[in-house]
Amino acid sequence: MSRHVAIVTDSTAYLPRTAVERHHITAVPLTVVLGDQALEEGTEISARSVAQALQKRRPVTTSRPSPTVFAETYRAIAAEGASSIVSLHLSSEFSGTYDAAVLAAKDAPVPVRVVDTGMVAMALGFCALAAAEVVEGGGDVDDAVAAAEKRAAGTSAYFYVDTLDYLRRGGRIGAAQALLGSALAVKPILQLAEGRIELLEKVRTASKAIARLEEIAVERAGEGQVDIAVHHLAAAERADALAQRLQERVPGLNELHVSEVGAVIGAHTGPGLLGAVVSPR
Repeated sequence: MSRHVAIVTDSTAYLPRTAVERHHITAVPLTVVLGDQALEEGTEISARSVAQALQKRRPVTTSRPSPTVFAETYRAIAAEGASSIVSLHLSSEFSGTYDAAVLAAKDAPVPVRVVDTGMVAMALGFCALAAAEVVEGGGDVDDAVAAAEKRAAGTSAYFYVDTLDYLRRGGRIGAAQALLGSALAVKPILQLAEGRIELLEKVRTASKAIARLEEIAVERAGEGQVDIAVHHLAAAERADALAQRLQERVPGLNELHVSEVGAVIGAHTGPGLLGAVVSPR
């Protein structure tokens, strides 16, 4: 990869480690606060630890990286030879990460373009990969940003949760607030829309909701070339089964990633999460 343009994202992209290393992408960690401990996502706390804490009703919160952390990251990348940086982050509706990056970019030693992708998890990860691939092909900052924004515009993310309680506690439920009065009576399928979590459909049972999630992902994938990510939290069997069915049913499937979400997203969705990210090429 050309080091003239460096790609930065954050830890909520949940990119496979092999992809991060192959494309020389830097992921700045968000923080999970468990009790009185502030722990970096990806290195100091696992999603499984968060799931266990939530099940025991222990307080779990999250926080953005500080502008100082971003500033140090940008300085280190510039020192390695980059002449410019594209910094791609999760939706500003969910976190102040984008704002922290913007603040740090003002005093960075090289130009930094900060982008609010409106995405999260591999919906963000696919944007970072698209930008990195363009740079590897000789593209400049404008090309990389355009590629990331195009990928974000075409990417859809759908997910099922066993309960809306964790999203309600964290204030991340957005337009799905209307569900709160009957949260225990339905199994919601949610989607990312304009950087927010919104209700897509209400289904009466978990099995029907997961089957419907599969149908939605297949419909969205269509016949063209597409990348898909299946995410879960403490639901590996569900995720593997969904991934297998999607592999059989999506004719244009290019890359398929299956992974457990990290501690930050897990803190807001709770155990039982099952998600599908559909990203046409």
